[in-house]
This record gives sequence, structure tokens and C-alpha cells, in this order.
Amino acid sequence: MTEILTDDGLTYDLETTCLVIGAGACGLVAALALADANVETLVLERDARPSGSTSMSSGFIPAAGSHLQRSRGVSDSAELFADDLKRKAHNEADPAIVRVVTENSGVVLDWLAQSHGLEWVLLEDFLYPGHSAHRMHAVPEKTGAGLHSRLMAACENAGVNIATNALVDALIIDDRQHTAPVVRGVRVKRPDDSVEHIRASAIVLACNGYGANPALMKRFIPEMASAHYHGHAGNTGDAVLWGEALSVPLQHTGAYQGHGSLAAGHNILITWALMMEGGVQVNALGQRFSNEHGGYSEQAVHVLSQPAGSVFNIYDQRLHQLGMTFPDYREACDAGAVIDAATVEGLAGRLSVPVDALAGTLHEVAALATDNATDRYGRQFSAEHKLAAPYYAIKVAAAVFHTQGGLTIDPDARVQHSSGSPVGGLYAAGGAACGVSGATVAGYLSGNGLLTAVVLGKIAADCAVNDLPIS
Repeated sequence: MTEILTDDGLTYDLETTCLVIGAGACGLVAALALADANVETLVLERDARPSGSTSMSSGFIPAAGSHLQRSRGVSDSAELFADDLKRKAHNEADPAIVRVVTENSGVVLDWLAQSHGLEWVLLEDFLYPGHSAHRMHAVPEKTGAGLHSRLMAACENAGVNIATNALVDALIIDDRQHTAPVVRGVRVKRPDDSVEHIRASAIVLACNGYGANPALMKRFIPEMASAHYHGHAGNTGDAVLWGEALSVPLQHTGAYQGHGSLAAGHNILITWALMMEGGVQVNALGQRFSNEHGGYSEQAVHVLSQPAGSVFNIYDQRLHQLGMTFPDYREACDAGAVIDAATVEGLAGRLSVPVDALAGTLHEVAALATDNATDRYGRQFSAEHKLAAPYYAIKVAAAVFHTQGGLTIDPDARVQHSSGSPVGGLYAAGGAACGVSGATVAGYLSGNGLLTAVVLGKIAADCAVNDLPIS
């Protein structure tokens, strides 16, 4: 339950300078920036053990102009990155937010490396859909859990205070004689139903979006309301609900990151590199149904529309070996999700799809690759990536990973009131704020979720520091 309380006559149990709500990547990065500024900060995490959607993600963050990119000889720029974001989002994203995110992306990752010891690797084996340069950064584990673990270690080293089992169920405001309300603190509910009121001069909302709220999903994203939600159960839309109660305009609530490749029955993310490097998806009839290079997010809609809402990733041994470089794929292998066969006939039998249809599909795919041709869906095939026996397959389903719409913010991550003034002392980043993915699933560019979580988390904290009253 989310509420708005007024602080008229309210007694506070604790006071701090800054509060950060949520201990995913967004909240932890904000906390590190506040620690660097020597600002007293408390991170409030609803779970007994912080994890969030960060731990469930691939952990890949796109950034332009980083030290690592330059050391690898990668030619990239904030301008090129911004162009990619705008193109993918059909120019629907706020250009000011796009600009500040892209200009600070490499800067923030370099800061995390230099000031807090995070180690980055650059993914150069393939180019993610929509990106014009190799700009996807990851920690050496190449997992979201690895990223989150390293951020937690950095926070521990920086002396960040994180309170767990601390569910924020209300914002406390002063709405007297202000054009826009001023946030004064929060109410925290503990597992034993006890409550605490905490006062703060600044509050950063890093509590992600509304993917785990069925009512909000039906309201904002009805086409995916029945899809599997592959995000954190705590993403119940608290920021959006508080925002509406405070008369904060919401933007692009129909935007989200979907994924068309989650191992069915196992809920393990299967890297989209398999599709980008030559693989295809077929339905239960053995037929392709879309352009697999259009983007893994919008592919979720195509997959969900197929019979039984599931399809098969089809690829070969070359791509199987590529997949084995990813921990999630190795986990899928260990779980028995990966199927292999020496022939098309054998593969069709193992998948229980019509052999003639599958053979016809793979014959057509081979011909397209041989001729470096473009198919009826607009996908460009390449002879370099032509599939060859033996074949591999994984049954996959569609999923929603996280929502991309949210509170309206300015380029400094201040939450904006409908009056045009900022809500005093309130900042939002990551899934709590409207991101850079435009209005629909089709606008999501690979890595946008962690991009806005990490970069806007740092920006929100820096702005909060600058806005603090001079003591």
C-alpha cells in the first residue's frame, strides 16, 4: 500500500540528510555518489537481502566514450549513441534526457572503476541490435548478479548504510504554501508491522517500475499482462502511485523491456547473440514469423502471439559455442533446456514440429544466407553466418523484464509537478522515472534499463547534493 502523508504535527523517529529507496543498481550507484560527497545517507531496501531486477538482468550497460572503449580502439561518441537511442525510440524520448544520459554514460562507468574499483569488460564478439558501436560493458562475471554483488561490495567499502526489511509505504510531504509539494520524509513498515517515520532533506526514488503490479500492467501494458514477468517481485509501481497522488505527470507508461528468448519452463535468459549471429526462431508449425533482428524487446510481442505463446530458437554448433561463453546459457544447458540433433529430421522429431515445414524453413534460411539476401520480414542474412548441421534448439517464451515509463523528471532527475515546478526534495531514476525508450516496446534499445538506472542514479544523487540547503 502506498500513501501520501502530511508532516503537520508528525513526530519523526530518525533524521538523515538523504534517503535512497531501493538497493538495486540505481540505488547503490546513487548511494556511492552521496558517499563521495560525504552526505549522510540511508538506503532503504524492502527485502531481507538486496537484489532487485539488477540481479535478474544480464548486467550489460551501454556506454559511449569510456576509457575501456578508447583502450580497445572503439570509435564511439555520445552523439552517435544519442542518435541510436533516438532512432530506436522513433524520436519519442525526451531529447534532453537522452543527451544527459549519453554524455554521462562513459563518465559514470569510468567513475565507478576509478573511485570504487568496479572492473569492466567490453563485449566485442557481436553487435547488439540497434547499436552502431561496441559499447556494451559488463563486469567479468557477465551477469546482473555479478554487477550487483560488486556494487554492494563497493557500498560496503564506502561505508554506505543499508537498512533491509524496510518497506517504504508512504511519502511524507509539506504541501503548505508551496506551488508544488515538498517531500519531508517517509514512513517505513517492518516485517513485524511496526512503523518508523524518517525525516530527510532529499529522497531518491530508485524503486523501479510496475512490472509486478498486475493492475498497473493491465492498465498501461495490456498486451503483455498475461506474459511471464521476469523482474523483481518488489517492482509494484510505488513511484508511479506516489507520483499520481502528488500530481506528477506520467510519461510513456506503455513502454517496457520485453524479451523473446526466455527458456520455457526454466525462466533462464537465452542470449540474443544467437539470433544476431545467424540463428532463427520458428513456431510450433516449424515456420518463422518475424525479423529476429528487429530487437529482442519487441520480439516478445511476436513470440506471445504464436501458438501456445512459445517458439524455438534454432541455431548450430558455432552458435552453441558462442552461447557457452555466457553463464546464463551454460545454466540452460545444465538444466536440460538445450536440444541438439545431427539432422533437420532429427531436430523436428525432438521438437515435435512438422518435419517438412522445418526443413523448408531451414532450406529457405540457407538460401537467403548464401545470397546475402533480405527476407520478407526485412532481415538481412549473411553467408558468413550460414547455419550448418548439427543443429541446436531451445524452447523459449516471451517475458516482461521491466517497465520504461514513469515519473516526469528534468535532466537533473528532479521529479516534476504538474505546475511546472519540481517536487521539493524528490528525485527519481531508473525504472521509477520515464526512461529513453519512447512510448512502446519497440523503442527499447539493448541495455536501456541499466543505462538509465546507473547514469540517472548518479545524476540524481549529484543534483540532490547541489540542492541541499547550505548549513
